[in-house]
Amino acid sequence: MFKFSPPILLLLLYSSPVVQTCLQCDRVVVYIHEDFLVSQKDLTIQEQKDLQNIIDHGYVTFQEASKQYHGVIDPTTLYRARTEYHSEFDRYWQDKRGDNIHTEMMTILAKGKMILEKHLESFVQKGLCPNKCGLLYQIVMNCDSCKYEQRTCPSATPPKDCGDHHLEAEEGDEVVLDCFLSWHSLVTGHKDYHYSWRPGLQNVTPGDEFQVLVVTPDSNIILNQLVVAEQGVYLCLLQDNNGTVYSRTSFTLTVSTLPLTTPRPIMTLPSVPKRRDGVMLYPDTLLIILGLLSALSLAASLTLLIALSRMMLRRQSHRKEEWRGGRGGGRGREV
Repeated sequence: MFKFSPPILLLLLYSSPVVQTCLQCDRVVVYIHEDFLVSQKDLTIQEQKDLQNIIDHGYVTFQEASKQYHGVIDPTTLYRARTEYHSEFDRYWQDKRGDNIHTEMMTILAKGKMILEKHLESFVQKGLCPNKCGLLYQIVMNCDSCKYEQRTCPSATPPKDCGDHHLEAEEGDEVVLDCFLSWHSLVTGHKDYHYSWRPGLQNVTPGDEFQVLVVTPDSNIILNQLVVAEQGVYLCLLQDNNGTVYSRTSFTLTVSTLPLTTPRPIMTLPSVPKRRDGVMLYPDTLLIILGLLSALSLAASLTLLIALSRMMLRRQSHRKEEWRGGRGGGRGREV
């Protein structure tokens, strides 16, 4: 059973109206404390009042902590702080620490303040106005009023300018233009990406006229089968239905011609015909004539060889006949 806290402890606390601070803005935290008070059946009415005063004072310390971090919080950070505090609160009382409930409540509330400070510090460093360029209206909760409000987050760079990207490609290539930035997901309401194009590679000036290409909820577009005529400056605007521009990103695209991979055929003019005795002779005609003369010479040589071969055969045949005739018709020797 918890014992009543000594009077000296109560002098360190003061009664104050409930202050709407970051952790108390989450109704779960309020219910945690209320359920805890109801569950303490052995406490007198005064002890319950004293315990409520301690809780209220804890809310004051939460508020003081939030003021060191701009006094605002986003829903995600509030959820994380509440979840961790809820877990720590349940674990703390399950361990049954000590016999003085008032002292223990002060301890767990101090722990809650540390949890809140940890998450607020992380939020300010990473989540509060995360846009390094462009314009962002961020929805945050005010730790004093527990009401959501719109916080204007202009960037330190020139208004809405989120840089110029230089891209190079060859004819027939494909390039992807993407102007998405992580903080775009925090922009509320309906918004689209407006892509436009202007020929020429020189820097963009206020008077340049751009041709609208596409309006899409997607942050990227694909340019395929590129040709040299498509090089130039591509502009991407994140814009809502009211015409408010949140970011401007440009892409300077250079498209080069493809190198020749096969030699081109060399065109030649026909040869000039030569004149011979009033007759125009072409080189092909001379080649045909020479070919015919060569064929005729070869045929004549073959004919002559055949004739000579036949004559030699006839002579040999004639000689054999004479020799046979003389040998068969001769007389015998007389005795």
